[in-house]
Amino acid sequence: MDAIAQRQLTDRDREIAKVRTPADAARRGEAVRAKLMAILGGLPSHDGPLHARVTGEIRDEFHTIEKVIFQSLPGIHVTANLYRPNAPGRYPAVLVPSGHTQEGKPEPQVLAANLARKGFVALTYDPIGQGEREQTYLPQLGRALSGGGGNEHLELGARNLLIRQSVARYFIFDAKRAADYLVSRADVDPDRLGVTGCSGGGAIATYAAAFDHRFKAAASGCFISTFRTLFTGSTPDSEMALPEFLANGLDLADLFEQAAPLPWLLMATTEDYFPPASAKPVYDEVRRWYAILGAEDKVRYHVGPGPHGTPRESREEIYRWMIRWLKEGKGDSTDMPVRLHTGRELRVTASGNVDGEPGARKLWQVILDEFRARQSRRGPAELLAELRRLGVPSSGAPPAVRVAGTEEGDGFRVETVRFESEPGLEIGGKVYVPRTAGRKPAAILIEDKRLPVPLFVQRSPSTVPLAESMARAGWVVLELEPRDSPAAYEGRPFLGNWVTNQRANLIGRSLAAMRAHDVLVGVDVLAARADVEAATIRGYARGAKGFWMLMAAAVDRRIQSLWLDRTPWSFNTAFEAPLAGFLFDVAIPGFALHWDIGDLREATGSRRILWTDPTNWMNRPVDAGPGFRYRYVGEKDDEYIQEFLKR
Repeated sequence: MDAIAQRQLTDRDREIAKVRTPADAARRGEAVRAKLMAILGGLPSHDGPLHARVTGEIRDEFHTIEKVIFQSLPGIHVTANLYRPNAPGRYPAVLVPSGHTQEGKPEPQVLAANLARKGFVALTYDPIGQGEREQTYLPQLGRALSGGGGNEHLELGARNLLIRQSVARYFIFDAKRAADYLVSRADVDPDRLGVTGCSGGGAIATYAAAFDHRFKAAASGCFISTFRTLFTGSTPDSEMALPEFLANGLDLADLFEQAAPLPWLLMATTEDYFPPASAKPVYDEVRRWYAILGAEDKVRYHVGPGPHGTPRESREEIYRWMIRWLKEGKGDSTDMPVRLHTGRELRVTASGNVDGEPGARKLWQVILDEFRARQSRRGPAELLAELRRLGVPSSGAPPAVRVAGTEEGDGFRVETVRFESEPGLEIGGKVYVPRTAGRKPAAILIEDKRLPVPLFVQRSPSTVPLAESMARAGWVVLELEPRDSPAAYEGRPFLGNWVTNQRANLIGRSLAAMRAHDVLVGVDVLAARADVEAATIRGYARGAKGFWMLMAAAVDRRIQSLWLDRTPWSFNTAFEAPLAGFLFDVAIPGFALHWDIGDLREATGSRRILWTDPTNWMNRPVDAGPGFRYRYVGEKDDEYIQEFLKR
């Protein structure tokens, strides 16, 4: 995938090299804005009242902190702290979105308090999933069930992918509404608005300035990186990795360039995991862009000392930048000691979470509304065309198979095999071969490993005992391991290998579809074996992997029948619940708008499907209606194995 990403970035470099005049830059900027808006799925159109109110204040020596709450969308409450000078007046204002700290708005308070001391109004606020806006907050636990804001960003991001949107649209809209609040205040000069942020806040600050021309100065840091290195590096959360971004010929520099010549400070730190060596190429390209526009003095690059964050030297650079562009250069950029407050002191709501606000809603409910409003059902012919477009079918020609080792089992031998699924990409698995002579029926199993999981997630059993049982019954079994990048697996609850899935999406590929393709190459391998009856091949998969098997079977009738175990039965149940697990494993952009999982089942026609214990997206068996089978507590698989193998 990285090779594909690098080719896409090289193609982009050629396009950027063609930009030599202001007219060229304007044309490119217009095209980039259109692409970005399409990638986001547009921005929410709501323009209703903010319903802003102040729930309390803290008065310090030089400034006052107001505890503010307003509505971004109806029922979507944003909790914020506004830092204003104590002296009356009309001031420039700076929006300061928080980074990815779970505490949210208290994180940038040193910077915000200093800005207030220097004659600015500064607004910090909790991004989605952080601070008082945790989306899966459970009062009985006193914490977010998801594990934290980053997890919530990703889980919501996967839902948005399924309806061809980016969760970033809501982060951008929050920033827009925060700006609406600032310019509504009598103590703010609406013509002197700036924005700054670090890490996740740096991404939000960049989006805010790129999409809202009311901002007259911006300073972004701790996330700037070209995807030349970022693709295999610190892959960011869903709101920071826009869908099909590279496939659309974009890199991070495009966000800055399409807003040029906005005064922009780009920042990094020496020991960041978004390193200066990756940030500097972005700055170099943006500086060339600004030079074309005759505005080189409006872009600056600063590298502060230390790890990921905003050290004193970087804060002073931000003060200097905002003073220059929003205060006519009049002011002192020295970082001053300020009184720090605890998150509890800065809390806006009585309970510590917006759930207690009248009419409060969660973002998953907003996405559910979008899903229902935008659904447009399509038929089986279009489904098959989509699966072909995604590259699911194989050529049918068997690849060369390399046997890397063999071992003996009880009545069978096990061959460890490797073969190419596509040029340059080797996958493999284990073939269980009965010791009986002649041609034998065959099955392909998508491998499941007994991996360690959090205590509150049910552990999947390994597929090895199942493969062994089938081999003892006289079947040739390929226990297939589809493509993956195991080193990227972080083990976060409910997300699976989101990193690898997200990287695939960046380059315009679907990892789920690629894995379905791997299944069919595995079918090619089985069908070509001299000891296999090619007309008997069956498929087994568990959990979300059943979606891959269904895609494979829908386009290839060589898979004669299926056994799906604990596979989620409908996308609807993902959108209708506050938390859904492992959606990245099935996240094909826009798929859920047109088809449900049942459509794949129908596409298999009259072929037999044994579907045991259909689940919701939290791996819990649910009553999905007729056509499914349910185990009683402690029931063994013997009966189902016999039914699956029945000829």
